[in-house]
Amino acid sequence: MARPDINRSGEIEVFVRVVEAGSFSAAARRLRMTPSAVSKLIARLEARLGARLVSRSTRKLQLTPEGTAFYESGVRVLADLDAAEREAAAGAAPRGRLRVNAYVPFGQHRLLPLLPRFLERHREISVEAVLTDNVIDLMEERADVAIRAGPLRESRLVARKLGQSRMAVVAAPFYLEARGTPLTPGDLVHHNMLAFGFVRYIDGWPFIDAAGASVMVPIKGNATVSDGEAMRLSALAGAGIARLARWHVEPDIAAGRLVPLLEDFNPGDEEPTHAVYVGQGKHLPARVRAFLDFLAESVRL
Repeated sequence: MARPDINRSGEIEVFVRVVEAGSFSAAARRLRMTPSAVSKLIARLEARLGARLVSRSTRKLQLTPEGTAFYESGVRVLADLDAAEREAAAGAAPRGRLRVNAYVPFGQHRLLPLLPRFLERHREISVEAVLTDNVIDLMEERADVAIRAGPLRESRLVARKLGQSRMAVVAAPFYLEARGTPLTPGDLVHHNMLAFGFVRYIDGWPFIDAAGASVMVPIKGNATVSDGEAMRLSALAGAGIARLARWHVEPDIAAGRLVPLLEDFNPGDEEPTHAVYVGQGKHLPARVRAFLDFLAESVRL
């Protein structure tokens, strides 16, 4: 048990600020301390923990493996302290800035249209929304919630499933008029298949053949895009054939702007969407809990 005269939260905050500032002197300026005081505090912390946190062998500050783990834990501890203080001061009412990261199609077609209703309901919350299909580090980006499509990798994050949607192969009618309509998965070799420019979990499109066996068709084409919305727009422009979640292109299919293809060979696989976040249960900030509950109530995929 730590002695009561040790300010552990203060030590953690100084250490986290040193890491974020990149040096003892820069952190000292931000904390209005002297560099020597910061250095002595980190040395005391290391002595108490019995572990070296920072390598001092180079001019550039470098963390040891123990230092990296302690930094990640320290950021969570400080975030929990901030949330606890805010909630206690406000009677646990949801308030404060909520940082949300979402993959582009979900952000444009689901998140942004829903935000006005969420902000009207929770007037003490402000939202900072970032849309990207890149998988971010929530701790590094200081995001409260990230909304991700597809299978989740192993991590210490908590995931809440928002829904799932069947995948569909689609193309614009005028593309099909010019290039013909593929009748079997094998016909795709004669077509332009739109691809993503980032690493995907699979490097082909799955189908089933007439006998019900699985078939994987390699992606072959002359266009790659950065995100699902860019792929949808490329398909609408007639650049090629796309494979996207059905919820994403359902309005285009209903309006005749896109045509579903090879449905008899569709394996019926579905793409899940999850909200992922750090922390759980009673330690979850009220603003995050309110947002997750709102998404579960409002999102339909």
